[in-house]
Amino acid sequence: MSEMQDSPRRGLILINTGPGKGKTTAALGTALRAAGNGMRVLVLQFLKGSWHYGELDSIAMFGEDFQIRQMGRGFVKIGGAETDPEDIRMVEEAWAEAAVAILSGEWDLIVLDEINYAISYGMLTPEKVAETLRTRPEMLHVILTGRNAHPVLVELADTVTEMREVKHAYAKGILAQKGIEF
Repeated sequence: MSEMQDSPRRGLILINTGPGKGKTTAALGTALRAAGNGMRVLVLQFLKGSWHYGELDSIAMFGEDFQIRQMGRGFVKIGGAETDPEDIRMVEEAWAEAAVAILSGEWDLIVLDEINYAISYGMLTPEKVAETLRTRPEMLHVILTGRNAHPVLVELADTVTEMREVKHAYAKGILAQKGIEF
């Protein structure tokens, strides 16, 4: 235990990716742990925005030191002409806010929830994200979530976890359950 306490502290980049369930949930669990250790935490949700999630109420109990901001409208149509310019504008605004937060020095942990989707949909370039992450404050931890993490970001990350679905209740026709999926 003393080895862990004596090791120098530095900010890490973590990625939760893969086709399985639990990427955001795992990031929020880490965020909860960080908040419990007195760290300031910011969660920016790039595409979520129209639904009410139980975690919003839980996080509100922490006050200003643990914030979550929904930056999107919910589900996004993608592909050629189907990509709504409004969704692209919202992702660009979300990234501008994220970049300011990352460089601000105000936070100990920032979760960029669903940013991998925004990148894989061509709404945000991975190089822009990587450049900001390279210049972040030394002690800042950042977690990126979403399927299809870009190789540029995987290479930059310290820890990458891939979620893999083994079995899912949806396959049995069981709908999303309050407290579990939302």
